[in-house]
Amino acid sequence: MLYIGIDLGTSSVKLLLMEGDGTVKNTVSREYPLYFPKPGWAEQDPSDWYHETMQGLTELLKGFDESKVAGLSFGGQMHGLVILDENDAVIRPAILWNDGRTAEECAYLNQTIGKERLSEYTANISFAGFTAPKLLWLAKNEPENFARIKKIMLPKDYLAYRLTGVHSTDVSDASGTLLFDVKNRRWSKEMCEICRVTEDMLPQLFESSECIGYVLPKIARRLGISTAVKVAAGAGDNAAAAVAAGTVGDGECNVSLGTSGTVFISLAGFRADENNALHAFCDGNRAYHLMGCMLSAASCNKWWMEEILGTGEYEKEQGAIEGLGENHVYFLPYLMGERSPHNNPNARGVFLGMTMDTSRADLTQAVLEGVAFALRDSLEVAKKLGIKIRRTKICGGGAKSPLWRVILANVFGMGLDILEAEEGPALGAAMLAAVTCGEYASVEEAAAAIVKVVDTVEPDKALTQKYEARYRQFRNIYPACRELFDKITGSSEFFA
Repeated sequence: MLYIGIDLGTSSVKLLLMEGDGTVKNTVSREYPLYFPKPGWAEQDPSDWYHETMQGLTELLKGFDESKVAGLSFGGQMHGLVILDENDAVIRPAILWNDGRTAEECAYLNQTIGKERLSEYTANISFAGFTAPKLLWLAKNEPENFARIKKIMLPKDYLAYRLTGVHSTDVSDASGTLLFDVKNRRWSKEMCEICRVTEDMLPQLFESSECIGYVLPKIARRLGISTAVKVAAGAGDNAAAAVAAGTVGDGECNVSLGTSGTVFISLAGFRADENNALHAFCDGNRAYHLMGCMLSAASCNKWWMEEILGTGEYEKEQGAIEGLGENHVYFLPYLMGERSPHNNPNARGVFLGMTMDTSRADLTQAVLEGVAFALRDSLEVAKKLGIKIRRTKICGGGAKSPLWRVILANVFGMGLDILEAEEGPALGAAMLAAVTCGEYASVEEAAAAIVKVVDTVEPDKALTQKYEARYRQFRNIYPACRELFDKITGSSEFFA
């Protein structure tokens, strides 16, 4: 049988067709616009998502036997706010995860309501990208639109609604709304009251591999598939990517080195960091995970190479690097502010330690090392919680660099497993659909059968010791700069 995974990204939707044994038969990507109505705002039109997804599905299935499609599911951008009226029509453009308009609302939630209460209600605190502060912003700035809300949806779940007619979400995506009691896997009544919404305005909750329904007859006719095609709830992008990477057991870890960077740690039971440096969310495997997110990871290297050095020859620049673990230059990779573990939108990028003999290669090396050190910050938080992480999978565009993999393995002091295929959330969504349809008994079984490790980078003891000393120095730099960051950005506001 065939299974479809739909990954609703920020700039495009990626669609994947998978056979039951995990073989990827076809992939399609369709782009749509991203709008910036004001500085710091980011919005999209949900009808663009639907249109491009339907076009993509038609293209994806061309040349294949549509009658063999058994199920489909979703991964996608988290936190976005989609609001529907009494006729299920979209009221206004979706406010996205990377929209920064909610500073006042986050300050209200974190200061007035208080971090302790938020953590008690949801296991998390407020970030500018989360859904709940967007609702508060809407109530204050667009009261006429707020009054029309009948349903509150997340981006991928709006697609699911258009394909099934069911208002649903999964527990991993719901975890990023700040309206969800993560520990008990249910909507938080307290947060609903704070945000002036009722529970019936929120979608029905499902586990990621649960069936929410079947494709509507009109969708089936258009695509040539059966009305018996099951639709699984799916997962938020990082949780879906973790399924695709096989990061589904207790203590399993996956590091994503993409535009942003994530450290995803799968847990059998609920755990939360008392300082909320890591997000505590449900995962796509009926369990939980902790996640650290840095806003600029591989994008730091892209910025350095293309904007500053003016070159696209990444391999050549990295080839000039010598003396790993001995560089005298440090780099703070906070080009867009930072989430984990500092939660500081005012943080900025910094080069420190340059002298007259500092070379171009030293600065390139510092960028690679700075990102690795910042990712380790999240691993250190997990270690303090008593979580034992012995190795990690690595994925994302930056992980294609052999040198960067060596740096990461030795900064982390653990082996890095390289995956055979990196199809990300789209593959994870297809795997969830396969579980829903009974192709596999569980997400773990699907991961064991489909996910393959093809290479491992092991740390070198001597180099790990050198990087241990450098990491200890790195950790001193941010605290020394924090007050200065406030001054140079012209803000001393509470960090949301």
